Amino acid sequence: MRSPAAVSTAPARLADAGAITIAGARRALAKAFRTAGLDSPELDARILIGHALGLDHATLATAPARVLDRAECDAINELARRRLAREPVARITGCKEFWSLKLALAPATLVPRPETETVIEAALAAIDAQGPRTRIRRIADLGTGSGALVLALLGELPSAFGIGTDTSLNASMVARANAQRLGIAPVAFIVCDMAAALAGPFDLIVCNPPYIISADIDALAPEVRDFDPRSALDGGADGLDGYRAIAAAVPALLAPDGVLAVELGAGQAPAVAALFSAAGLALRPPRTDVHGVPRALLAMKPQAARA
Repeated sequence: MRSPAAVSTAPARLADAGAITIAGARRALAKAFRTAGLDSPELDARILIGHALGLDHATLATAPARVLDRAECDAINELARRRLAREPVARITGCKEFWSLKLALAPATLVPRPETETVIEAALAAIDAQGPRTRIRRIADLGTGSGALVLALLGELPSAFGIGTDTSLNASMVARANAQRLGIAPVAFIVCDMAAALAGPFDLIVCNPPYIISADIDALAPEVRDFDPRSALDGGADGLDGYRAIAAAVPALLAPDGVLAVELGAGQAPAVAALFSAAGLALRPPRTDVHGVPRALLAMKPQAARA
């Protein structure tokens, strides 16, 4: 996904063998990242140095005075070059933590964002308000990517079977591998567009659809624009194409008292609520993320629609 415009030239060597310690390398990287305007320079430096050296945070912290050798300096410099070219840390390390799960990534998968955990929180709160979690038997994650939503929910819903769908075979393979490595089951991954291959009923359906307006994608941060798959970003001319697909498919798939939880883009709550309401779903107030932005919208079948 990287375009030539996303690549910049890193400064000459940030770490030199025999002359720099782990602590010195961390300071040098953090300074370079800060100068480049990166959002979390100290954190990025710590993660990348730990990744280059194969050390976890605890081990890294106990050896700040250790002098780096040539191979270690070369590895650190290469990772620094990639980060200064605005490649996300999660892309460099190949994994991202979501809901305390360490998820492997690939070019075909979106990097899970902390804000997306709001969808999990909203779904679980709605389920808990209705009764025990053990009553939830079938859940679906539309556009699963790395499997973040469905795998996180299966860890919280002990009686549930999960299905994740994605248009990308590669993304589905990554999600399946994540489930196997984490020991999360039962779950299946299907290659299809949204809910095209699904048959209900489902007790819970979740989705983080593409919701960026097509014309706005070029203005996104390089970490997103140049490295996330465009298909996971592009929501069409008004950003609502994914929500229209959800509104068309989900009502027929939800079980009585079934819950739909979707992620929202900033400012999209009223428009998405109108789409779901027109499809016959009963809405719940949006749940805000840690920044106070309405981030997750909940909907259910109204009483009159239950057979």
